[in-house]
Formats: sequence, structure tokens, C-alpha cells
Amino acid sequence: MDRVHQPTWLCPDAASRERLLDMDERLKRPRAVAFALIAVGIGAAAPLIGWWGLGLLVVAVLGFRLAQGIAERISAPEHALFASWAVSELVIAGSVAVTGGITSYTASWLLVPLVTLPARFGSRGVAAGVAFIGVLVTAIAIVVEPSQPLPPIYALFALLTTLTAVAILSTALMRSDVDHRTEAVIDGLTGMLNRRALDQRLQELTAQAQITGQPIAVIAADIDHFKRVNDEHGHATGDAVLVEVAYRLRKALRAFDLAYRVGGEEFLVVLPGADVTAAADLAEQLRAAVAAEPAAGLWVTMSFGVAGSAGPLLQRELLLDEADTALYAAKARGRDQVVAADLPAAAGAATGV
Repeated sequence: MDRVHQPTWLCPDAASRERLLDMDERLKRPRAVAFALIAVGIGAAAPLIGWWGLGLLVVAVLGFRLAQGIAERISAPEHALFASWAVSELVIAGSVAVTGGITSYTASWLLVPLVTLPARFGSRGVAAGVAFIGVLVTAIAIVVEPSQPLPPIYALFALLTTLTAVAILSTALMRSDVDHRTEAVIDGLTGMLNRRALDQRLQELTAQAQITGQPIAVIAADIDHFKRVNDEHGHATGDAVLVEVAYRLRKALRAFDLAYRVGGEEFLVVLPGADVTAAADLAEQLRAAVAAEPAAGLWVTMSFGVAGSAGPLLQRELLLDEADTALYAAKARGRDQVVAADLPAAAGAATGV
């Protein structure tokens, strides 16, 4: 169900909570593998320390299951998830205590759950987690008499367990980070860069152009009568048209030209080093490529607006506004054509759908 976000010390905003829940879902399987490795370690030591140690792992598993159920029902799931993390550390601390205390070979296992904190809870959660582990280690050092009931070969096994578990969890976190970065800048339907990526790149190019004086041109493009495609043929066909149009645009561009999907049927091309005339010529090539053959079985056309600027006068907001104004002019003049700021219209065949 949808939750109304209330800021908490672990999740100060909705984005941090969304990331936490997504990360927790991604960590379920790697976390299970990591704890299975620790279970094997405790089981291998059972003849020396007693089988009740495995009961600690049962507590951890039940704690995770209970936390998941609670997290799905409360408005601040981060509290339940952090509590389950604390239970896992308590279980490992118990294992450390019964296998020799502060000098136990298993002490490094306390680091395994810690690996997941930064990506799930942020700096506040990390601080709280480190403090919690510090309290556990201090308590073990004070209460438990140091000893070493395990044979030296167990030191190697415990270290390999730690390294493997940390590697498994770190890999899951890395993949999640890559996925989030990709989702942040890539349009999921067409595979083109999105508006967020456009804002970042334009800011960089504007700063460079104001120093170097190089020109920058942009092409604003819009599929003509796209609403009619959706209304008459369905959204699945509309999506197929978008995918095909995006492919043709990318295919016609140079390797260093930057193409973005900035809205439903709206695209933008950024051309570093190009002036308005060169951009208008390229826009005409794009127009012809789209109109040359059916897309998803339908004849579609596009209208294009072109604008450019250079040097200290370049302002990205004004540049985009001029391109949009030229695009509106292209549509007003019949669609399926290119209009460039300060240049006459380059009309194509007015075939709109």
C-alpha cells in the first residue's frame, strides 16, 4: 500500500526511504547466502562450542522474517529493518562470545552486516550502526574471558567466510548502484538519455562554451499527431513508434551528437561545435529519415525546431526556449518540416498522420 512519508532520523525524505526498500529487496538473496556461510562456520565449530550456537542463527532468521512483515505494515519501515540489522549483529556477537570472546577467530564476522549499512540507511544509520557494534565489542571484551577454544585452522576458515560474505554483499550493492545511476539518466522505453541527463550535460557544455567560445546548437523535435496514434492504435503501438523513431534518430546522428527523450513524444538533440546552419541541415536529414518508411506499420512524420548560440552570450534556458519556439513555428506551418531560428523554413513533404 502507499505510505504517507513522515521524515525520520533514518530516512529524512521519501527518496531515501524508497532507496532503502529497493536495496533491502535486492539484498535478500545475497544476505541469505552470507548468513548460510556463517551458519556453516558455526556448525563446524559446534562439536567444540555446543550445538546451541545454531539456535542463534534461527533467532536471526526469525528476526528478519518478523521485521519484513512489520515493515510492510508500518509507515516507517526503516525502523523495523534497522532493528533486524541490529538482531543480526547481536547473533554474531553471541557467536563471538562463545568462541573465545574478543580474541575469537569469528570476530571479523561483525563486519559482514556492517557492509550493507551505507547504501541502506545513509550516514546517520552508519553512525548508529558503528556505535552499536562498538558497544557490543566493548561488552564482549569486559564480560567474556578471552580464550581460544577453536583450533588454528578455524582462523583460516573464519577469515575466508568473512571475505566471501563481504564480496557477495558488496557485489549486490555495486550492481544496485549501477542500476540506479542508469535508471536516473536513461529513458526505459527508448534507451535514450532523459531530461535529467540533458540538464547535467547542458550545464557542462554551457560552462565550456562560455570559456572557449565554441558554438552549441540544439534541435527540438516532436512526432506529429502522436496523440492520434495512441487514440486510434493503442498505447502499445504508440510505444513501438517511439522506439522506432528513437532508433532512426540515433542512427542518423554522429557519434558525438547527444540525443535525449525529454517528454512523451518530444526529443532533443544537442550538437556541440555546430552552428544553426549545420544543425538545420542535420535536422532535415533526421526529418527525412523518420518520414522515409513506416514506423511500427504507421507512416509518421516529425517537426523540428533549431536554435544555436556561442561564447559568453550562450544561455541554456534561452537556447532551449528558442528551439521550442522554432518547433512551434514548424507545427504552425503544417508540420513535417524544419524551422530554424533566424533562418527561413526548410519545408518537407507535408504528409502528417
